[in-house]
Amino acid sequence: MDRLTSSLDRSGSGSEDADKPVMVLGGGEEPLVDASVRHLAIPEELFHLDELECLYEDPRQTLWTYMRPSGRPSFTPTMLADFFNWQRLIGGAFGPGAVPLRFLVLGSRAPGVWCFGGDLELFQNMIRTRDHYGLVQYGYKCVEILHRNMQSLDLPMITIGLVEGAALGGGFEALLSFDHIIAERGATFGLPEVMFGLFPGMGAHSILSRKLGGAMADRLILSNQTYSAEQMFDLGIVHQLAEPGEGLAVCREFIDRSERRHGGLVNARKAMKQTHPITIEELKRIVDLWADAALQLREQDLKVMNRLASAQSRLAHAGPQAA
Repeated sequence: MDRLTSSLDRSGSGSEDADKPVMVLGGGEEPLVDASVRHLAIPEELFHLDELECLYEDPRQTLWTYMRPSGRPSFTPTMLADFFNWQRLIGGAFGPGAVPLRFLVLGSRAPGVWCFGGDLELFQNMIRTRDHYGLVQYGYKCVEILHRNMQSLDLPMITIGLVEGAALGGGFEALLSFDHIIAERGATFGLPEVMFGLFPGMGAHSILSRKLGGAMADRLILSNQTYSAEQMFDLGIVHQLAEPGEGLAVCREFIDRSERRHGGLVNARKAMKQTHPITIEELKRIVDLWADAALQLREQDLKVMNRLASAQSRLAHAGPQAA
């Protein structure tokens, strides 16, 4: 995404407003004024989150967001805090009667990685100190964010997950909460928790069993296999495939093609969620089971967890060439 700024004179608006990433409309002075006014209604805080990069594109009425982790691409407490604030700010600034938002896209700036999921280093520390409360609260935060995303933040918009690398563990679970998933060929998906004696506790069971049925969901969860974008497409988890490096272009094409049928798509997604509802209470009960299971892990299991975290950190540092 390009960072474009308004060509209007912003005298008196302050230097911070002048630095905001505005997508400028063409076609005369009035559209430019409308774009500027709408943009100024977006909280400045949204563009200054620690590990999320946000860009609002006015012509498409789309908020592009990219995860930009400072370390291992995972859901650290800092990243989770950003997602909480991201959802809060979007819910307060966008929607009918406010800044229009028809599409919300989440991608990643980590080379070769969408997200590795849970903070494995944090998990090891909490397990070793028997911090059951900490594990539960971490899981609750994750599923609360996931559940709000499943509800599209109660806004009439389509959510899009744009995958240009590995989506594993909790990263895969988070991705499942999006209305539409676009993945580049070469992207990978998997749930590796079983390799260290645990199971994915933040949405996989609930969402995959609704989408695929219990038997197929169980196979994906317990197989400890890595699946390709093509395999996920064949299962119906991924909705569109893109050639390597073309994910953004395919996402833009989908948005443009969906412009006239936007209302139908939004309500079709709502109808599907009505037929297979997932409550926050269900998700939290599974988190409770996950936390109980985590405290039953042995030291050898934690060593496997640590090796996995180290391997993922090396992969993220090396980039997609090492995949």
